[in-house]
Amino acid sequence: MDVLGAPTTLDEELYSRQLYVLGLPAMHRLQEGKVLLSGLQGLGAEVAKNLVLMGVGSLTLHDPHPTCWSDLAAQFFLSEQDLARSRAEASQEHVAKLNEAVKVCVHTGDITEDLLLDFQVVVLTASNLEEQLKVGTLCHKHGVCFLVAGTRGLVGQLFCDFGKDFIVQDPTEEEPQTAAIQHISQGSPGIVTLRKGADARYFRDGDLVTFSGIEGMIELNGCDPRPIHVQEDGTLEIGDTTSFSCYLRGGAVTEVKRPQTVSHDPLDVALLQPRVVAQSAQEGHRACCLHQAFRALHKFQHLNGRPPQPWDPADAEKVVDLARALEPLRGAEGELLDEALVRTVALSSAGVLSPVAAMLGAVAAQEVLKAISRKFMPLDQWLYFDALDCLPEDGEFLPNPEDCAPRGCRYDGQIAVFGAAFQEKLSHQRYLLVGAGAVGCELLKGFALVGLGAGANGGLTVADMDHVARSNLSRQFLFRPQDIGKPKAEVAAEAARRLNSDLRVTPLTYPLDPTREHIYGDDFFSRVDGVVAAVDSFQARYYVAARCTRYLKPLLEAGTQGTRGSASVFMPHVTEGYRGPASAAEDAPDPVCTVQFFPSTAAHTLQWAWGEFEGLFHRSAETINCDQQALTSLADRDRSQLLLLQVVVGVLRHRPRNWQDCVEWALGHWQLCFRHGIMQLLRHHPPDKVLEDGTLFWSHPKQCPQPLEFDASQDTHLLYVLAAANLYAQMHGLPGSRDQPALKNMLERLSLTDPQHPDSIFSSDLASTELGPEQVERLKEALQDWSEGSPLKPLRFEKDDDSNFHVDFMTAAASLRAQNYGIPPANRIQSKRILGQIIPAIATTTAAVVGLVGLELFKVVGGPRPLSAFRHSYLRLAENSFSRYVPPAPASQEFRHLTWTCWDRLKVPAGQPERTLESLLAHLQEQHGLRVKMLLQDSAMLYSAGWSPEERARCLSLRVTELVRLVTKRQVPEPGQRVLVLELSCEGEDDNTTFPPLHYEL
Repeated sequence: MDVLGAPTTLDEELYSRQLYVLGLPAMHRLQEGKVLLSGLQGLGAEVAKNLVLMGVGSLTLHDPHPTCWSDLAAQFFLSEQDLARSRAEASQEHVAKLNEAVKVCVHTGDITEDLLLDFQVVVLTASNLEEQLKVGTLCHKHGVCFLVAGTRGLVGQLFCDFGKDFIVQDPTEEEPQTAAIQHISQGSPGIVTLRKGADARYFRDGDLVTFSGIEGMIELNGCDPRPIHVQEDGTLEIGDTTSFSCYLRGGAVTEVKRPQTVSHDPLDVALLQPRVVAQSAQEGHRACCLHQAFRALHKFQHLNGRPPQPWDPADAEKVVDLARALEPLRGAEGELLDEALVRTVALSSAGVLSPVAAMLGAVAAQEVLKAISRKFMPLDQWLYFDALDCLPEDGEFLPNPEDCAPRGCRYDGQIAVFGAAFQEKLSHQRYLLVGAGAVGCELLKGFALVGLGAGANGGLTVADMDHVARSNLSRQFLFRPQDIGKPKAEVAAEAARRLNSDLRVTPLTYPLDPTREHIYGDDFFSRVDGVVAAVDSFQARYYVAARCTRYLKPLLEAGTQGTRGSASVFMPHVTEGYRGPASAAEDAPDPVCTVQFFPSTAAHTLQWAWGEFEGLFHRSAETINCDQQALTSLADRDRSQLLLLQVVVGVLRHRPRNWQDCVEWALGHWQLCFRHGIMQLLRHHPPDKVLEDGTLFWSHPKQCPQPLEFDASQDTHLLYVLAAANLYAQMHGLPGSRDQPALKNMLERLSLTDPQHPDSIFSSDLASTELGPEQVERLKEALQDWSEGSPLKPLRFEKDDDSNFHVDFMTAAASLRAQNYGIPPANRIQSKRILGQIIPAIATTTAAVVGLVGLELFKVVGGPRPLSAFRHSYLRLAENSFSRYVPPAPASQEFRHLTWTCWDRLKVPAGQPERTLESLLAHLQEQHGLRVKMLLQDSAMLYSAGWSPEERARCLSLRVTELVRLVTKRQVPEPGQRVLVLELSCEGEDDNTTFPPLHYEL
């Protein structure tokens, strides 16, 4: 075998987003996996791409067949130059370049029993039934996980056989449930009382749990999993605790996931008694009919030595006859075969479509991942996917054999399904792609394969302001290590052109947002046929959708989180408009006093740690630098500036000269935050403090804190000082140190000689408001220390550099804060995800949703379709859940004789000469019966019926553009602007009425 690539240790930076989906144990197992993939047409290429991006240990490619024109419709590793070359050999180098850590081999011989023994998983694509049965029998015999995947035009099939006793170590994607403990009794059984606010409903009878962070009853910390019984009052019985120490405080109870065992039938059995994945009985029946269609297609190929010809009625009838003659499926003897479904499958089965290959290849790769990592439940056992809804519902408009005959071009596989006329229509489309991240890269690959905008009058524009980072490489298919630091839009556009030299792509590095409407304005959108959104926030989606609604452009969008994904289509006047929230679905920030003094959750401690990082290493450096650059003396500064300087200097104390100074500062700040600060808080609010109503001050949700004692032998204590000292050194341009033993020795010496009470030049709580002449003089003396040397370097949080101590500092700070308050801390991985607002992501989900978007693109481009043709999709690969459903129709609103939806607008021409505001209001009343009481442009008030007669008279006589210029202080119209969009409110409307926008046509 020829081998490319070499093994390496797990690269946590590269796989950072994927780690949040799989976890370290599963990632390590994946890295050791060995996979044989036979069949390198479009479907096989998708499986290979996903496995290599995800970091499988080794992948062996097998496909001795020569490349042909129809392959190029979906096989993105091949090009016209590879025609007649072995698919596997032509693909190998391109596959290997996706991930240097993966060994990519080519096997050129037959698939033998001895060969199979070298692999954990074997995947067959584009194989005949005889080969599937032979290889499947051998794999089942030797305990090798076996998959069959195949596509025929708009339908796909996937089969999994993981053997009789396959153990799934971690069946679900969800994190184990955890809850904070209020008390644990000594007894038989011991009773765990959870803190108020913890929801015991997430625990179920028989769940296994373990414990951590308990003070007192330490015997439970890290104990073997214990079964629980959930009582009616929400407490948990955990078995005998009689002999354990008395519970004091703190701790968390955490669910331990149970492994599950899966039993699969071999292919020869499953072929006649299929277990299909279906969300309903109706889907189950359709899947069984597709099962028979695939069997009949195999039979047709065996008898005729070829597949059915594209849209050949005679061949299709032969396939239907073969399906009728098949042995009935066991357990489904009474069910009728859907002959119309089988006929449609046969008519379109000669084609190869990249969106179908992307969808099925993603699911197949996810099943390979499950087999190797033993994470998530595998398919049981057959999955059938069909997108026959892409075909016209009216049979008169279906393709004909002449239009679908091969042309000897890269789109032959697609022409075989939709015809040459449709291919021509695709090539003339002009589309805007917003976002060139993971989803955007996959979309560009798909556009290149289908030929979107590849004609003389077509084109694509890709907009993204971001730059390629190393963590992108495990999911963002078009980027390579040499692209790090370059603009994503430019790199992605160039890579897409390499996939299809006819593709016309224009990269734009400006964001599509309100600040760039002079770029993405009326002229721009007048040249666009549709928009595809590949953005990663609800706020961005909402804005893109609003632009599509304004300009009546179709919108396709997709998003992922872990193994969950969605794909949606929004068609003007056909479907509803996008209705997602205008901002990310994140909770509002917690009150400052809660975060600062009364935290009760790990999230509170992380918010506090973020504030510490920003205050200590960013804002303080900026404040000192601004002071050094100031042209005025302290005596001339206002009180707020002096107070800020006083606080900053009180925190920083003095300018360090070496590493030991930085360590001393870090140790002093540790004492201030986790010992003296807590002691001071308890002096103000003692543990037994009682409020006027008789309740304890320290009662839910407040947790009474306890000061910590510094101990260099505790990892978290040492990590905090190490990280804080290094950050302090970075800020001052000093060399740091990673030598933990040396740091530990230094801390032991410092602890012996210095009690580390934070006696700064100002009060230790940094809250003094005294600013008399004495304080100002002392501040001046202290600032003199900072005038020497170069300016400080403000540190900006960077989540993807694990060597910079940013995440280390905040994780340690939050953990120590959690110890103060008896809160279960977040671990480093959880902390990094929360602090960096990282969305868990994996290549398979991305590829799947992009395939689903591609199918809707065919419908959008194909011409007018009814609502019933379109599909929103939602999938959960970890749970084998696949849902496609017709989107809602647009909601209607009524006002008197008017009826409208979100896609409607009131159009009024400006006229020549341009009309006045008075003329505009009269036109609206005469033409639509609307008496306007308020008119706005964005948030600017142009007119109100409530104004005085004099004010109204001044406005009514002005031309509309003149009025807008006067009120907004902006140039109107702007270059290229064709329409002024105005909002109106009318007499007689109720609170729920939102009138359509007024488009004032210039």
